[in-house]
Amino acid sequence: MQAAFLICAQVMSARTEIQAFTGEAGCIDCAIDWPAGTPRGWALVLHPHSLQGGARDNKVVTTISRACVQHGLVAVRPDFRGVGQSEGQFDKARGETQDMLALVAQVRERYPEWALAPWVLAGFSFGTAVAAQTYAGLADAGDTALPVALMLMGAAVQRFQETEVTVPADTLMVHGEQDDVVPLSETLNWARPRDVPIVVVPGASHFFHGKLLVLRALVQARLKVALD
Repeated sequence: MQAAFLICAQVMSARTEIQAFTGEAGCIDCAIDWPAGTPRGWALVLHPHSLQGGARDNKVVTTISRACVQHGLVAVRPDFRGVGQSEGQFDKARGETQDMLALVAQVRERYPEWALAPWVLAGFSFGTAVAAQTYAGLADAGDTALPVALMLMGAAVQRFQETEVTVPADTLMVHGEQDDVVPLSETLNWARPRDVPIVVVPGASHFFHGKLLVLRALVQARLKVALD
């Protein structure tokens, strides 16, 4: 895996900058949200299905990112290949996973102070498939700095899983009771053999409309356990 870092664009603002890293298909355009003080680590937050309007500015993604920033983490929100300025085409989580493995290596190279700092891996919907497979890829490679927390919201891992995926027992899985995109039963079927509990938000849809504050509180509670 090439660990070379390529800045394709960089725009600074008060709290967020735009940078691009290099994936197998070219540039991976990322928004990077910085906390007010010295970062204690970082988070990689992955968005829903690229061909169905998914992008890094999705409300669930930004809700997770804001919670991470509030806990002192730098939140990295990439656009998957084919979205925004990111190059390449949708690849059913295969190429996207390889891109994220490359991005993790490049973030560590760009910011060596984060190499051994705690970090968090999170995804929403399609992004959960990429997040789970990225975690598995790092674990299989013997990575010594695995995420301190894996968070899967509205999980669609089963739909895009190429090989058997093992996730930690303390993975935070949150699902809407009334999810009409990924039925709760589908996620239960995936989680059951892995003995991973699921937090079900009553009345919530796939996009957690009207329930984002609940989702944020669940993320904050998980981060407190992982980081404090």
